[in-house]
Amino acid sequence: MIDIRRANERFHTKIDWLDSWHSFSFSNHYDSKNTHHGLLLVLNDDVIAAGGGFGTHPHRDMEIVTWVLDGALEHRDSEGNEGVITPGVAQRMSAGRGIRHSEQNASKTQSVHLLQMWVPPDTPGIAPGYEQRDISALKRDDELFALASGREDDAAIQIRQRDATLWVASLHAGARVVVPDAPFVHVMVATGSATLEGAGTLDAGDAVRLTDAGTRDLAATADDTELTIWEMWSDLEIT
Repeated sequence: MIDIRRANERFHTKIDWLDSWHSFSFSNHYDSKNTHHGLLLVLNDDVIAAGGGFGTHPHRDMEIVTWVLDGALEHRDSEGNEGVITPGVAQRMSAGRGIRHSEQNASKTQSVHLLQMWVPPDTPGIAPGYEQRDISALKRDDELFALASGREDDAAIQIRQRDATLWVASLHAGARVVVPDAPFVHVMVATGSATLEGAGTLDAGDAVRLTDAGTRDLAATADDTELTIWEMWSDLEIT
């Protein structure tokens, strides 16, 4: 099955410091038919204004991956971890049995654009953890790169979910990649535009949810096209 979701169909939160587009039910936005795809529970496309950010708040039993597209984000958590995340730096926080954290725009003059993505761990109640890694020297243009995974041993950062891999790609116009074959795959064009076999043209913010769809060819139609692809081998039942 191929389920196309357009950028302007997403839930939208806009307040003075945050402009956020939610791919799935989140916070005050709820649709019983749009709670997740495979293991992917949250994919928020956030622009945080200069000086703004998410104050300290708790999580538990969640793997949270942040991918900054533009700007800089400052992280602090109750385990003593601190870091600044910029484009090319992967970040993973395992909430485990409980963690508190804040994510603030590191700049007082420029906004930061990021994707925040959540999948549940395969084992609840683990110790909380944090990982941050600069992958700019490892990632190659016009190729898929395993950013975060519990399946791929050579992924840049590890998540505690054996059935999920997050692939990312930075593509020039005309570059092609093959979307992996898995029971559940979520493809999002974060910036730029592309065409996906069986789905047609996708612009920035558009996404496709694939279910047992096999491999699919994807071609960028604009320079500076950024993709995220979640490859997932199990589903999550929401009650």
